Amino acid sequence: MNVETTDIDAGAAPRGQANREQASRKFDWRRLMALVRKESLQAIRDPSTILIAFVMPVVLLFLFAYAVSLDVREVRIGVVLESDAASAQSLAAGFAGTRYLKVTPARDRREVADQVVSGKLRGFVVIPQDFERRLASSVPQPLVQVITDGSQPNTANFVANYAQGVVQTWGAGRRASTPPAAIQLEPRYWFNAELESRRALVPGAIAIVMTIIGTMLTALVVAREWERGTMEAIMSTPASVAEILIGKLLPYFILGMLATLASAALAIFVFDVPLRGSLLALLTLSAVFLIPALGQGLLISAVTKNQFLASQIALFSGFLPSFLLSGFLFEIDAMPAAIQAITYAIPARYFVASLQTVFLAGDVWAVFLPNLAAMAAIGVFFFVIAKYKTRKNLEF
Repeated sequence: MNVETTDIDAGAAPRGQANREQASRKFDWRRLMALVRKESLQAIRDPSTILIAFVMPVVLLFLFAYAVSLDVREVRIGVVLESDAASAQSLAAGFAGTRYLKVTPARDRREVADQVVSGKLRGFVVIPQDFERRLASSVPQPLVQVITDGSQPNTANFVANYAQGVVQTWGAGRRASTPPAAIQLEPRYWFNAELESRRALVPGAIAIVMTIIGTMLTALVVAREWERGTMEAIMSTPASVAEILIGKLLPYFILGMLATLASAALAIFVFDVPLRGSLLALLTLSAVFLIPALGQGLLISAVTKNQFLASQIALFSGFLPSFLLSGFLFEIDAMPAAIQAITYAIPARYFVASLQTVFLAGDVWAVFLPNLAAMAAIGVFFFVIAKYKTRKNLEF
């Protein structure tokens, strides 16, 4: 009888131990909170984390708001007045009277040609000696010559188009006897009536800030733990893979949301960007965007386990695509078809469009919902792969 009892106990011990191990691997909220507390304390005590999360966003927003500008104002050009006719002088005064051009007068084109070569001027307009004859001629012919610096195509196009506009406006003012047009067109600009590029750039810059916090910061911090061996120590605990991953990312999710609030406050109160939508919509968009951003950073760290390599991969796969291919600086519709197809896999594409909408247009959920779905789908994809790679490390 004793022998039978001993046999039963000996067989039950491994099964009981396996059941306890299986129970320890189930999701436990207390273990999760302990991991979150540990990661939060580690983030607070790490100066580089606070620097990336709060100082760098402020610096980037100031740079994007003041240093990066798509507005073309006070472009430096020369106006070469070769004719002494009153009409030629009137046209030259028309160029000098606009706030979009900063005019350098000259009597000979050689006086300004060297300044265009050196970059001091972006181009020059020549009002020729026979300007009066060309003006009175019944045969249509060019009245002025516009020479621009083609090394900056956008500025060159602006100078050429605006010079043409000044000539047309001046010509229309001289034809006082011409009856006014039956239909007059008055342009109206929606969402950004002042046409200030800062109001479009600053919301997009928040997406770049969130990418840095979500992807680069997470990749660096988790990769650092792999390097130091502390990640293996966490893996050896009874905590499940899901608990470890969530415990790692939840503090950085909170950091990202705090950075969103700080960036939005700077945009509204410092850079004068209106928030026409609701704060709830802004936080919802930011929270969903952090899913793919954090997932990508976690995946990078799980694959590389090296800080230097993780930072490089995060730069090339996270920051640069968000900066160049999200529509933040360059219109996606102007890109080649192959590049446009790639942009659909970049979460920042959807976040930039949503941020510009919530700041400048309002709560347009017809725009938000597809973008939220796309960001969530990309985030789930990153998390599934990251969990698989982490689980594989645990097993082997």
